[in-house]
Amino acid sequence: MAEVRPIIPADPVYTRTAIALHWLTLLLVVCGFSLGRWMVDLPIAPRTLSIYSYHKWIGVTVFLVTLFRLTWRFGHPMPLLATMPRWQRRAAATSHVALYALLFAIPVSGWIYSSASGVQVVYLGLVPLPNLLPKDKALATLLKSVHYTLNFTLLALVLIHTGAALWHRFVARDLALWRMLPAGPRPDKEPVS
Repeated sequence: MAEVRPIIPADPVYTRTAIALHWLTLLLVVCGFSLGRWMVDLPIAPRTLSIYSYHKWIGVTVFLVTLFRLTWRFGHPMPLLATMPRWQRRAAATSHVALYALLFAIPVSGWIYSSASGVQVVYLGLVPLPNLLPKDKALATLLKSVHYTLNFTLLALVLIHTGAALWHRFVARDLALWRMLPAGPRPDKEPVS
């Protein structure tokens, strides 16, 4: 008797591009967040101003990578586990929307904050970005708080996301985590793109 195979594989993996973009985003966010936490306590000096520039460059890069990542995702939807309950699929979709929103909102809030502070963002020291607002010290203070709050909201969501991935690996013992790992044993054949 011939074997019956499903037309759509149950538990497909992410593409190599999606996996690379995921881990690149994490690396950039960790670097940008760490640099941001460290730099706020530094005295104003030429070296400190350079560090602020690096932080802003990372932020703009996060924005650009997220834009590319979202574009990629529209053409390559998130593969869901066939065994995942409906409420988990909804929670995953909601958390991904929130993560993408924050990955856009945080760099934009930093850019607006820089504009209100009267400091132009010059991406990689080469591409001057226009100031989005005129200099306004009171508004800059508010925007600094917004930027700070958005960053810590992202940190909380990343920790929840990580916890969920570890839960899938060690409690549910399903393939959710394996499908996003850049190397190691693959539970399924990986798409080439």
